Order: sequence, then C-alpha cells, then structure tokens
Amino acid sequence: MIADRVKSDLTTAMKAGEKDRVGALRLVLSELQKAAKEGGDDEVTVLRRERKRRLEAATAFRDGGREELADQEEREAAVIQGYLPAELSDDDLRAIVQQAVTETGAASPKDMGGVMKLAMDRAQGRADGKRVSAIARELLAG
Repeated sequence: MIADRVKSDLTTAMKAGEKDRVGALRLVLSELQKAAKEGGDDEVTVLRRERKRRLEAATAFRDGGREELADQEEREAAVIQGYLPAELSDDDLRAIVQQAVTETGAASPKDMGGVMKLAMDRAQGRADGKRVSAIARELLAG
C-alpha cells in the first residue's frame, strides 16, 4: 500500500528532477521492500524507524558542527513523515493509555509492560513509544 505510493511519488520526483526527494524515496522504498521480503515489520513501523534514524542522525551531525548534513537528514525525515498516519493528540493518547491501565488492572510502574503493549496496539502506529511510555509512567506513578 504505502510502498506503491512511494514508487509512484519516486517516479514523479525523478521526472521533476528533485534530487533530494528522489534519494529519500529510494531509501524508504528499499527499506519497505526489504521488510516485505523478510516478512517482518509492517510498513508504518518501517517508516517510523527510518524517520527516527534520520532525526537521530541530524542531531549527531548538528552536534558535530555539520549543519548541511543535519539539514539533509531533517528533509529526509520530513519526506518520510508525509507517509505516516497523523499523530494522536495528547488528550486522545492519554485516554487510550488510561483505558489500558484500567483494563490491565495496573497499579504501579512494575505493571508498565502490559499497559504499554495494550496502549501501543490501540494507538495503531499513531503515537511514538516515548509519548505512550511517558503518559503511562505518569499515570502509574500518581
């Protein structure tokens, strides 16, 4: 599904001569095809992982004084972001995590694993694990 859209956009970007976009789309398409071949992660998971890699690389380049490379990584992350589903709002995510806490009967931070599993399943790729974890930690600590 997403891979087909990326292929189509890649062709369009090649015809338009958008070098940066072509490079980012080729990389994304390669990772999506590799995951499909291995039968591993779903497309959204692959996109999130690749976006996270780009953002981490941008931070590393910036820390090393390489602004131009950091900017390129951030542009690639923005291209990838365009294929991801919209993020859940904080209120919606808090409601999902609260429901997961209630359903699992979690009472302390040691019950976090069950809450995370259920909340991440319900978020369906529309929330970063760090955000879910932070809200779960807050709810279980209080």
